[in-house]
Formats: sequence, C-alpha cells, structure tokens
Amino acid sequence: MRIGELSRRTGVPTRLLRYYEEQDLLHPRRADNGYRDYDEPAVWRVQQIRGLLDSGLTTEIIRRILPFLDKPDAIHPHPDCLTPETAGLLRREAERLQQRIECLARNRDAIYAYLSAVRSPRTEDET
Repeated sequence: MRIGELSRRTGVPTRLLRYYEEQDLLHPRRADNGYRDYDEPAVWRVQQIRGLLDSGLTTEIIRRILPFLDKPDAIHPHPDCLTPETAGLLRREAERLQQRIECLARNRDAIYAYLSAVRSPRTEDET
C-alpha cells in the first residue's frame, strides 16, 4: 500500500510516517517509480509506534526495542533485546514515566479540589 493509504488506515499524517522512516522506525520498500510501498503489518507497526510514543518513550528507545516486539496489540520484547544498556535505558524511562504519572495524579487531584471548592451548592429554589 502507498503512504496515503497507510495514513488513512492508521490516522497518522503522511508527514509523520515519513518522519518515522527518517528515524529508522518504518522500512517501506520502494517501487520502481520511487513511491513508498508498505506491507500489511505496517498498519499495526504504526499503531504500535504511536502507542509507544504516546506512553512517553523516545524514538531512540523505540528504535532499539521495535525489532523485538512480536505482537501487534502488546509489548512483548524478545529477551535478546534486553542488553544491559537497553535494560538500563528502559529502567530509567520507567522511572521517568512513574514520576510523570505521580505529577499528573497530583494535578488531577488539585483540579478536582478546585472544582469542588468553586461548585456552589444548589439552593432549595433551584431544585
């Protein structure tokens, strides 16, 4: 399939698909006319890349583990990808994500507290 069809099927703009190729995350074949040609697994691969990016992983980390992810709906790294260097990188990333989760939870709680404080109680006349 061409890049436009992959974009339609994944909801990812063609510009981003080209970026993923530049970052060595996608590897389309090239037709004789130079057009990119993606195979069917590229659909779930793009979805997997999006999920990993959305979780906060960098393209560097994704590039390292992507070749070892063998399931379209989950992360199942092959044991061979977990070199001590990659494992350390993933451990630091997990710690960074945990700190972000804690910060987001604090912000959420503060917003709920604010909403609770500014919400005026309904009077008997309003009911």
